[in-house]
Amino acid sequence: MANLIQRVALRGDAEAFAELFRTYAPRLKSYMMRQGADPMTAEELAQETLMTVWRKAGLYSDERGSATTWIYTIARNLRIDRVRREVPWQALPEGHHETASDDVAPDEALSLVERKSRVQAALQELPPDQYEVVSLAYIEGLSHNEIAERLGLPLGTVKSRMRLAYQKLRSAVEDLNEQ
Repeated sequence: MANLIQRVALRGDAEAFAELFRTYAPRLKSYMMRQGADPMTAEELAQETLMTVWRKAGLYSDERGSATTWIYTIARNLRIDRVRREVPWQALPEGHHETASDDVAPDEALSLVERKSRVQAALQELPPDQYEVVSLAYIEGLSHNEIAERLGLPLGTVKSRMRLAYQKLRSAVEDLNEQ
């Protein structure tokens, strides 16, 4: 077989190529079908392989392997290229909609649980007067003025407690922003 490839390379010998074609076309088609190609695709790939042999016969070297190995390597590479170019598409079974899930991804859910736990622990570490203003502001939704009225405190004191609470909370959970 190597001498047939050399004849194709040196003289463009059509008879030598015809012999290669008769020998390898059926084998290559069978090989492609064993690799999962349908008969038409297998036939196309076999022909494409042999056309590549025709064009690149000058690159063959019997020192690097047998003619058969070289030809099957070309076939294998062409099959891989074809598979990579194909865009796999599958219709969904009846009754399945093509909308993405609204569920939170598991890693995000775990992250949210960890964040919530850390924030709750940081809130529990606040002094009672600071915890009270934060709770009234964020749980009950009161403004600073409403908190001052409810607690009977000056507005500046409410703002001061809120600022101190923010500073403590920020230092306790600042690394959560990096995640």
